[in-house]
Amino acid sequence: MSVSRRNFIKTIATGFAVTSLMLSGAVSVSAETKGLEKEDLKFGFIKLTDMAPLAIAYEKGYFEDEGLYVTLEAQANWKVLLDRTIDGELDGSHMLAGQPLGATIGFGTKAEVVTAFSMDLNGNGITVSNKVWQEMKKNIPHKDGKPVHPIKAEYLKPVVEKYKEEGKPFKMGMVFPVSTHNYELRYWLAAGGIHPGYYAPHKGDTSGTIDAEALLSVTPPPQMPATMEAGTIDGYCVGEPWNQQAVFKGIGVPVITDYEIWKDNPEKVFGVSRAWADKYPNTHKAVVKALIRAAQWLDEGGLDNRKEASKILSRPEYVGADYDVIANSMTGTFEYEKGDKRSLPDFNVFFRNNATYPYYSDAVWYLSQMRRWGQISEYKSDDWYKDMAKKVYRPDIYAAAAKELIAEGKADAKDFPNFEKETGFRPPQSEFIDNVTFDGSTPNAYLKSLTIGLKGKDKIK
Repeated sequence: MSVSRRNFIKTIATGFAVTSLMLSGAVSVSAETKGLEKEDLKFGFIKLTDMAPLAIAYEKGYFEDEGLYVTLEAQANWKVLLDRTIDGELDGSHMLAGQPLGATIGFGTKAEVVTAFSMDLNGNGITVSNKVWQEMKKNIPHKDGKPVHPIKAEYLKPVVEKYKEEGKPFKMGMVFPVSTHNYELRYWLAAGGIHPGYYAPHKGDTSGTIDAEALLSVTPPPQMPATMEAGTIDGYCVGEPWNQQAVFKGIGVPVITDYEIWKDNPEKVFGVSRAWADKYPNTHKAVVKALIRAAQWLDEGGLDNRKEASKILSRPEYVGADYDVIANSMTGTFEYEKGDKRSLPDFNVFFRNNATYPYYSDAVWYLSQMRRWGQISEYKSDDWYKDMAKKVYRPDIYAAAAKELIAEGKADAKDFPNFEKETGFRPPQSEFIDNVTFDGSTPNAYLKSLTIGLKGKDKIK
């Protein structure tokens, strides 16, 4: 869908004040009919495959169906994206799940940001350099000549210890201090007995390297492979297609996916400032409706829709990576060591398993990891975690959007949570790589059950 086509539809819809019109197979509804407060919108994203719901909502005309005229714009990094959303230069953005929470509690940029839509489940991986892999591989059990998965960080620990003995730091990249990637990488390392370090914002230390055995630092996603190839980092945690890119370039090996670290973990969200949400409630609901439809499309049609989506995402205005690299994970497989391609149908989930619903318990998990690694310096009560989750995550807006789609015949009620009974808290989850159970209603008990990390009244001195 080109900009000229978008403007043409808008001109006709406004000039003739029609409720709807049929044009090239897409229905466009005027903003007046929808009661929208704002119709021209600009959304930001980072060049990752999990921005797909935005691209598909645009390309398939779902935004237009809601009377919205959207421009999508790639951003340089997560900080720029967040700042521009807060400042109003962007109406909303593809965000790390931890960004609305981190901003609202004041870690880094202080601002109130909310989310009413979860963009996907899973989708990340941890990759190490060829040099590290050759050493790590010696410690991994094999079956039929191939490594047994999931690969735990305990197999990396001897490599990290060897670096320490030689007086060399072991360095890994992640995309942002409050990113899913940071917490997944830390979780995996800690589960294998490798300390990823603490933050101490109350002391002005936001490096996250206090007591660290592996030093984690920020690298923008598209730069991960080149940074590792240059030897600046020894590995990284990132979303696709940048793990598969390392395989295709022959510079590294993805050792584990986040699906294997925490099955069906929430990944990205669509975030807006609280001020924007309050000012444009009908527009916000319309955006969520379009994104729900896009997520549905991505999980329908077998592999056909995923292949089409991969072609769309490969275009330079979206992700800009080769189709084969993107399709390697988007079509239900994942390649680890070169030639070791395995079936992983749930690596990218966009709609199934209530992927789009913004669960309070998901927010609580991210907050618990912020506390675990010192980004939240002091003890907080269980009620604080729940209250903060409810301040940032907005399932009420999601439910209103979903109910309208159901009433319009564009969605089926059975594909959503039971909104009348839903509490916003998932049942306790135990499918983590260390088999520790997470119950979102008791975050302090959960923190206490983790071997490495802050808990109770602990505070970095």
